[in-house]
Amino acid sequence: MATYYNGINGAFRGKVGTVIGSSRKGKPYMKSLHKKRTIPAHKMEQLNRNKFAMAHRWLQPVTDFVRAGYKGYTDTVEGFLAAKSYLLKNAFEGEGAEMKINPALMKVSYGDLPLPTNITTVKTAPDELQVSWDACDQKADDAADQVMILAYDIDNGVAAYKITGQLRYAGIDNLFIPPADPERTYHIYVAFVAADRSRQSMSVYLGTISN
Repeated sequence: MATYYNGINGAFRGKVGTVIGSSRKGKPYMKSLHKKRTIPAHKMEQLNRNKFAMAHRWLQPVTDFVRAGYKGYTDTVEGFLAAKSYLLKNAFEGEGAEMKINPALMKVSYGDLPLPTNITTVKTAPDELQVSWDACDQKADDAADQVMILAYDIDNGVAAYKITGQLRYAGIDNLFIPPADPERTYHIYVAFVAADRSRQSMSVYLGTISN
């Protein structure tokens, strides 16, 4: 059963025959019900399925981070789905069974907020890394932007992050990274978010740190 909005010719929500009505961000959509498949997937289709599954697994541990980093990606797509779209289009290398995700090609934040210059990271303790950048004047328009830091152990699906860290004018911030035995390798990403959360920057990949 479906519910109509704005009369018989308007949008609807629910199931009507083999069609499902729904909406996303106020825009109505229709999609057909999936039919039970009897023909096995061919090789190319299976490779695409594997690619989608790899992208989904890669993003799951950093879901909260990319939700903030891909806010407002388009009028209809943002957050996890937008990050997945970017990953699928830009971060894969190789073909077939050799296909893999290159962390250096992935953006965990996407936007037009300017980044500061000279962003670097260094390990300051067994369980801590320090990120620094060229600070701005405390009275500058962008002084209250905040740093976003992600340390991602991809092999073990472990992520440490700050979505709203130190202010841009501070020029420095620290991130705790969970100690491990044996040691873990973290891929480091940095971005910035505007004080009013209206936009964010592209992320920058800073390489790896082990602990």
